[in-house]
Amino acid sequence: MSRRFAISCCLVASMTLMAGARTRPHYGGTLHVETAGEAWQRPDGPAWRLVYDGLTQLDASGVVRPALALTWEQDNNFHRWQFRLRPGVHFHDGSLLTSAAVVASLTASCKTVCPWNAVKAVGQFVIFTNDSPMPNLPALLANNEFLITLVTTGEGQTAGGGIGTGPFQVTGFTNGALTLAANENCWSGRPFADAIEIRVHRPVRDQWLDLGLGRADVVEVPAEQMRQAQQQHLTILASTPVELLALQVSDTGALANVKVRGAIAAAVDRSALYNVIFQKQGEVTGSLLPQRMSGFSFLFPTDRDLAKAQELRGGLTAGPLTLSTEGDGAMPLAAQRIALNLHEAGFSVQVTNGGSQRSDLVLREFAVVGADPAAALEQVLRSAGNERAVMAQNPAACYQAEQMALEEKNVIPLLDLPRAFAFGPRVRDLRLRADGTPDLADASLEGAR
Repeated sequence: MSRRFAISCCLVASMTLMAGARTRPHYGGTLHVETAGEAWQRPDGPAWRLVYDGLTQLDASGVVRPALALTWEQDNNFHRWQFRLRPGVHFHDGSLLTSAAVVASLTASCKTVCPWNAVKAVGQFVIFTNDSPMPNLPALLANNEFLITLVTTGEGQTAGGGIGTGPFQVTGFTNGALTLAANENCWSGRPFADAIEIRVHRPVRDQWLDLGLGRADVVEVPAEQMRQAQQQHLTILASTPVELLALQVSDTGALANVKVRGAIAAAVDRSALYNVIFQKQGEVTGSLLPQRMSGFSFLFPTDRDLAKAQELRGGLTAGPLTLSTEGDGAMPLAAQRIALNLHEAGFSVQVTNGGSQRSDLVLREFAVVGADPAAALEQVLRSAGNERAVMAQNPAACYQAEQMALEEKNVIPLLDLPRAFAFGPRVRDLRLRADGTPDLADASLEGAR
């Protein structure tokens, strides 16, 4: 019996080693990615996190972790923050990451609406100050808009674009493809793939075709096409709801009256958007924060109330309104559906192509990520042009802050949507970041040498 037991143990151990060998990440190879937009499209084009790093980062659970900054601390009741830089980090051109380089990058990327009044370099520290408290600054600095790029070289010359400290560095852009090479000396470790090629302006249908033919490894799956992708047996990675589909409403001109904006909010049929346009993906919402994050999303009404919309509008006339969209895919269809809803409430709405700051209404998506509801709420409000800091330290205070923001009717929440991507059979260890985008730096390719 003991001999049989020993043989069985050897067989189990051998099978375990073989399984480990099959799943162990491989170095080498080129990862082929396709996107319908631009590689550098804001706020979440696939190139940003491959080339650049931030002072902080969010882990897969949305918790703030060190990145280019090792530690940080606040004083003066959140009016001042001090971030200590990670030593020995270099940009792709070999320049040393310094606090002065960080300040130059942040100054260039955040010229107007910043969470701080002043930022300065002191030795290995980057110091932020503000007249108002900044309780959520570490989480805000993890956003793509604050990633660090080289602005000036060590010789005092203006640096070319695309020089960061990230796991990949730009090598060229030809024939609609951005090529990136592995950063051998990356502070966070060398990525597994030798290179990444990002082909841009590829319609989703063409992306899926290339995936099936082996010409692409990672492609996009819009929320409204997730069911179709499953029917086609694509291998999909889908996030929890991390994008808020919302209608941003101007508060000037014809829409200066909050009752008119309230009428628009009451007139939109969220259920039709959810059931018809987005094919029952995500969740209907009347809140800025998803239920999984705040726990109180259900307290905000979501049902359409056409009678209330007509009552709020009363005899007020808003004149012809323009409604534009940010994004493609289902967005134009959703805009047309909203325009129909508003017409039934007595509004005249013209749908235009492409987002426009001059539009009365803009249908857009906001990223809602992170483990901290207050920080996520502040990020949504800042994305909508509201510079208000969210000071909430508990769920009740966060609920009150969100309720106050929604009463202004400048942002009308509609749906919480997931993000999804499909990948090919040779891709290993692909995971999603907290914002629902794929973490390509940690992915490897089967059979790579």
